[in-house]
Amino acid sequence: MFRTILHHGAASSADCKKLCCTKIEDFGVRAGNLTIFEHVNLHVHCGQLTAIIGPNGAGKSTFMRAILGEVPHSGRLRYVDAKGKHTGHPIIGYVPQYLRFDVSAPTSVMDIFMACLSRRPVWIAREKKLRRRVCEDLALVHAEDLIDRRLGALSGGELQRVLLALALDPMPDLLLLDEPVSGVDQNGLELFYRIAQELREKEDMAIILISHDLNMVARYADQVVLMDKGVICTGTPEEVFADARTKRIFGMLAGAPDGKEADA
Repeated sequence: MFRTILHHGAASSADCKKLCCTKIEDFGVRAGNLTIFEHVNLHVHCGQLTAIIGPNGAGKSTFMRAILGEVPHSGRLRYVDAKGKHTGHPIIGYVPQYLRFDVSAPTSVMDIFMACLSRRPVWIAREKKLRRRVCEDLALVHAEDLIDRRLGALSGGELQRVLLALALDPMPDLLLLDEPVSGVDQNGLELFYRIAQELREKEDMAIILISHDLNMVARYADQVVLMDKGVICTGTPEEVFADARTKRIFGMLAGAPDGKEADA
């Protein structure tokens, strides 16, 4: 399924943003004798966007699948709520790089939401009862007008915003974005990142983003993690892009932490 929500509030004050977080402790994945990555330790705070960058084959997507619980891994994942609402496993929302589907099918945006949100078969679900909820979900990503559009008629950016809206119901503690705007045009890309920024600020949401777009990472990320079979370095965009190890991997692409020259 193209959306994964694990059910296993976030605070809004600046102090709680520093305390409320998802803790990824000593994560590792092996495939037989092959180590995909090992000893990954990260704290992702509420209201913070953490970008994962690295070369192809660095283990980034497998790391995200491990967070989702889709692959066996070592280590543990813990959510710590500063207000004491719950501590344990976070609610996780996930937006994939793309969705495989038959573009000629008559399936609408509303149909997809009904299939995901209703416990009844789509053909007997109570559409009127769900429609207001779906409109509210789509409003979070500025896409209310898409509710009756056919999936195959959506642009790449519109489809990714619909998938993002799905990932926000229920509202997650941790939102995972796996190269969500790959192949999306510049306007759609800019809008998606602005929406992600709104979500982390208004909903105090922790976001982990995998991206090859160093320009956007420099502009929007609070924390950057350079990964290659493990964590190579972490810090602000300025700190990570100035690191010799980042420059060795990305070359001159990593030489502009203000994002003016960085582009991947």
